[in-house]
Amino acid sequence: MGTASSMVSPGEVIEDGYGGEGGEACEIPVEVKPKARLLRSSFRRGPRVIGASFKSTASVDLEYAAEYERLRKEYEIFRVSKNNEISSMQKKEAKLDEENKRLRAELQALQKTYQKILREKESALEAKYQAMERAATFEHDRDKVKRQFKIFRETKEKEIQDLLRAKRDLEAKLQQLQAQGIQVYDPNDSDSDDNQTTVTATGTQCEYWTGGVLGSEPSMGSMMQLQQTFRGPEFAHSLIDVEGPFANVSRDDWDAAVASLLQVSPHVPQALWSNTVRCYLIFTQETKAELDIFIKKHTSVLRRICESLGHFYLNVFFPEENAASYAVERKQEIERSSLCVLLLKSTVPSSVVEDCEEAFVKNPDGRPLVLYLRTEEDHNLNGPIRQLLERVNAADKAAKIKVVDHSGSAEEGASLIYAQLEKIIKQELLCLEVADVESKDSGMDEGCEEDSGDVLWDLHDEQEQIEAYQQACSGTTSQLSFQKYIDRLNDMIAAPPPTPPLLVSGGPGSGKSLLLSKWIELQQKQSPNTLFLYHFVGRPLSTSSEPVLIIKRLTVKLLQHFWSISGLSMEPSKILEEFPRWLERLSARHQGNIIIIIDSIDQIQQAEKHMKWLIDPLPVNVRVVVSVNVETCPQAWRLWPTLHLDPLSPREVRSIVNAECQSMDLKLTRDQEKKLERHCRCASTCNALYVTLLARMITSRSCGLLEKSLEQCLQCQDTMSLYRLALKMTLNSLCTDRERHIMREILGLVCASHNGVSESEVLDLFPEVELPVLSSLLYLLNRLCIVTLRCGLIRFQHLQAWEAVRLEFLTGGSSSTTYREKLIHYFNQQLSQDRVTWRVADELPWLLQQEEDKPKLQLSLLNLFVSQNLYKRGHFSELLAYWQYVGKDKSSMATEYFDSLKRYEKSCESEDSMTRLANLYETLGRFLKDLGLPSQAVAPLQRSLEIRETALDPDHPSVARSLHQLAGVYVQWKKYGNAEQLYKQALEISENAYGAEHASVARELESLAMLYQKQNKYEQAEKLRKRSVKIRQKTARQKGHMYGFSLLRRRALQLEELTLGKDSADCAKTLNELGVLYYLQNNLDAAKVFLTRSLEMRQRVLGPDHPDCAQSLNNLAALHTERREYEAAEDMYERALDIRKKALSPDHPSLAYTLKHLAMLYKRRGKLEKAVPLYELSLEIREKSFGPKHPSVATALVNLAVIYCQLKKHSDALPLYERALKIYEDSLGRSHPRVGETLKNLAVLSYEEGDFEKAAELYKRAMEIKEAEPSLVCGNAPSRHSSSGDAFSVRGPAPLPHAQR
Repeated sequence: MGTASSMVSPGEVIEDGYGGEGGEACEIPVEVKPKARLLRSSFRRGPRVIGASFKSTASVDLEYAAEYERLRKEYEIFRVSKNNEISSMQKKEAKLDEENKRLRAELQALQKTYQKILREKESALEAKYQAMERAATFEHDRDKVKRQFKIFRETKEKEIQDLLRAKRDLEAKLQQLQAQGIQVYDPNDSDSDDNQTTVTATGTQCEYWTGGVLGSEPSMGSMMQLQQTFRGPEFAHSLIDVEGPFANVSRDDWDAAVASLLQVSPHVPQALWSNTVRCYLIFTQETKAELDIFIKKHTSVLRRICESLGHFYLNVFFPEENAASYAVERKQEIERSSLCVLLLKSTVPSSVVEDCEEAFVKNPDGRPLVLYLRTEEDHNLNGPIRQLLERVNAADKAAKIKVVDHSGSAEEGASLIYAQLEKIIKQELLCLEVADVESKDSGMDEGCEEDSGDVLWDLHDEQEQIEAYQQACSGTTSQLSFQKYIDRLNDMIAAPPPTPPLLVSGGPGSGKSLLLSKWIELQQKQSPNTLFLYHFVGRPLSTSSEPVLIIKRLTVKLLQHFWSISGLSMEPSKILEEFPRWLERLSARHQGNIIIIIDSIDQIQQAEKHMKWLIDPLPVNVRVVVSVNVETCPQAWRLWPTLHLDPLSPREVRSIVNAECQSMDLKLTRDQEKKLERHCRCASTCNALYVTLLARMITSRSCGLLEKSLEQCLQCQDTMSLYRLALKMTLNSLCTDRERHIMREILGLVCASHNGVSESEVLDLFPEVELPVLSSLLYLLNRLCIVTLRCGLIRFQHLQAWEAVRLEFLTGGSSSTTYREKLIHYFNQQLSQDRVTWRVADELPWLLQQEEDKPKLQLSLLNLFVSQNLYKRGHFSELLAYWQYVGKDKSSMATEYFDSLKRYEKSCESEDSMTRLANLYETLGRFLKDLGLPSQAVAPLQRSLEIRETALDPDHPSVARSLHQLAGVYVQWKKYGNAEQLYKQALEISENAYGAEHASVARELESLAMLYQKQNKYEQAEKLRKRSVKIRQKTARQKGHMYGFSLLRRRALQLEELTLGKDSADCAKTLNELGVLYYLQNNLDAAKVFLTRSLEMRQRVLGPDHPDCAQSLNNLAALHTERREYEAAEDMYERALDIRKKALSPDHPSLAYTLKHLAMLYKRRGKLEKAVPLYELSLEIREKSFGPKHPSVATALVNLAVIYCQLKKHSDALPLYERALKIYEDSLGRSHPRVGETLKNLAVLSYEEGDFEKAAELYKRAMEIKEAEPSLVCGNAPSRHSSSGDAFSVRGPAPLPHAQR
């Protein structure tokens, strides 16, 4: 049977009960007892053998030996098998090692290949970037070469025209001499060189040329005669010289007319160009009750009215008890006041009589006046009151004083005064129309403006520049002789192109601003064809030194002279990038020169970076003049032509000092004059600012202290130390510590603010300050050249004054922080009262940024009305800069605004609040669209649309605005189908709400036209654009485009004050200008009154046959034509023509101008036979004036050809058309719009002659030119020779200038 061990073969699996688990080979232990039992049992079964006991021991040994042998064999087998397994595994390991080595080698090869590819990629990228840089450089160089070539070509063309003009002048002069019987020798017929005539340069007068030149340069006036519509009145300048911006003013070209009219800025009182409504109140003790009630109850309402329109309001009054001590201040305040109110009862103190004399008697027409007279029923006026009223009544010849006669309570009297002032402020001072007043009274939000908001313009920026120019022109240092600098400026400007910018350099206070303002003033009078764009930069970090706002303002001012500015980008980087392109394109359309003046350009933030366009070549008719301080001038600009201002001469120093002494009735001794002369010899003590400040400091003291003051001043060796001394002397001159504290506080606030502080803000911050004290202090500081009032704000007159105040009063950083915190607290209070004015939006975010308080800055920006105010005033870049400082990108900023609007929406319940909410959503959508985030702009614009449809009405005009803005987003996405649908909806709503001839309808038509143009639907686009232009022309006659209307109203007020003198030629000219202003404002009755007065005065002063009388007759004729009073117009044109025929040469352009308009009138009235000789004579004059190949001659040819066509004289018209076409092609190019118009007329003529193939060919070419014509500004800016000219269409007579009223 075998032993137990033999039962287990090697490798078998045994399952047992010793705890081994299945699947494991377990070793079975050998036990003796079981084996013994097995042995015994076997012995027992077998046969019994003798001697078995001895054998049993050997058997056991054998058994163990056999077992051992067996186990040894098993072990050997097991060992061999395991060795085999180990060797097999070793072979496998070796094989794996080899595989591993192979894979490692492959990996290393792949890594090397990867590194090689990576290096190749990097080198390829580097080569790509280098190629892109080379391409950009090449593109820039190519553009530069193109511009240089264009300038070179234009220069040569101009030289050729000059030479041809000189040649014509010489030929005309030669004919004149021959006609007079003077023999002119031909050098070819002479054998001697002595008889040869030398050629003189253009404009050089030869000694035998004694007569005046009969011809003239092609001026803006003559070129603007290319207008088709009936031109409006001539303006201001005598028609002996037709040149000037006012020669052909028309309401059809509203922007150009407004910009031209505002070019000449006469010196007028500050009250007429300041944006602060100053109400001067003259009262007695008996009427003090009315005054107190008015101030307490009604002033806040008037202030809110003015602030909502961007103005300040200030009550000015001097109590009777201390009025005598403020005599100078009272006189100054009356001069600066916008309106005066006199409150009387029975007594008249002397101070009241003095103020009445100044305000009501000496200059009653200078400002609106209100007389409040409180009477008793049983009480007659006493003697002094009666005498005063009689004097006031005698002075009020025009009956302009508003009288309030009241016998009731003081409260009722205050209400009557308020009602009268509210009407005057709204209608006369702020120039609101009656409809505007009603809309304001009804609580309409300012966001409900009619326009689409494409043009975001800040009137305060423009107001600041106007006031800066006016203050510079009226500076007291006018005694300085700038003639040598002005002559050099004129020479540099007249230099042939290309010319780099001209640098006016000098030390601080050397008079650069004064020189530039005086030069602008002279140039505007001498070169009225020239367009001046100026900007005076203020102190660093102020709004006026923001580069994006500067360039945007210059661009808008430039674009005003053309039809539309809707193509102006809002993105800051694009504004800076596109300005040179605008300048180049628009300068080509301007007939005269364009001069850009930037004063203190080195104060602009990062001037070199943002003014790169100065380095590129300028267009041929553009000149740039910039002023810089010598120390801060960028190195790259020092290579430009430079005009350096020298120190003042001793004579100029004496003239300034003597002028100041005379104004204060003082006279210096000879020793004092010598001391001053010796002191003012070095460069730092003989500049204009130092000498002016020194003279004023000396003369501000009494005679007894003059010597001591002079000694103190002579110790100061520069302007900064003199300013600091002036501050100390001013503090010492004040009577009380309270006044000194007020002065420190005011100067500290001005120094810590962004753009200054207003007088009303100072009075709010310091309630204990009385206005007489503030007025006296500001007068003193203004006299010492420390502060000034500009745009209603107290500002520093000069950068050095600001630095002196900072060093004297704000030595530590904590002081500036203290003043900023006061201003922050003040403006935060206004925010909590829901008074978000332009001042809050200007100051609060800037102050928080200076304080580095990012959380509060973000909180203020999330006040939606603050951001809306900044955005709608065009401070786009400023708003973006604040968000970048906070650390928000565009997307997160949009999310913050949207969340803030959602929170605000929860508090909106009333209809007015929902309307404001819709305006906020629309503003946010426009803002995001301008940021280039159209996808995020859709949500707020759609929400605005939903709110307006729900809160107002689906057909409300505001809904059309929302649709218009949404359509603009779809246009950006190029989803033209959706955009077209929205534009059509907006058009339908606008037509239903306003009628078919409203500006909103024109806006939608223009947008649809642009959309069709993008889709190459040119015929539909042209049809809509023509309708849009027609509507815009008509609405421009009723209300001015953009901001020009209100400025013209203010301009009219300025000029009315200038016409108060005696009869004179200048006064008659101003009356003529006023007539044109009222004509542009559609106030034809007022225009007729002023034009008639101008004509009558000119006839009295100059005589009835003077050319200026012809100008007035011409303007009155235009006015009668406007009223369709054609017989009166015809009579006046004929009288004007007779005067000009007698007074002017036969080929004078002004004569051609009158001939043209009379011929147009004949044509309108169907008197074609009478019009033909006038057109023929006009053609002859143009040929003599400009030469036979001038575009103006071609226009006259076309006009005459049109008349012939209407008379069915086709054979006479054909050669005229062909000659005009040849002139246009040669002078303007074969692709010019004028060529296309002439081809169209020729096509119609061929069609009527029966030559249909030729007509089709000509018409096809005309359409190709029309489709290829580039759109300058959104497709509606006509070129200088475009279809808005006077080349009539042959399809019929020109339409009347105005539609049926």
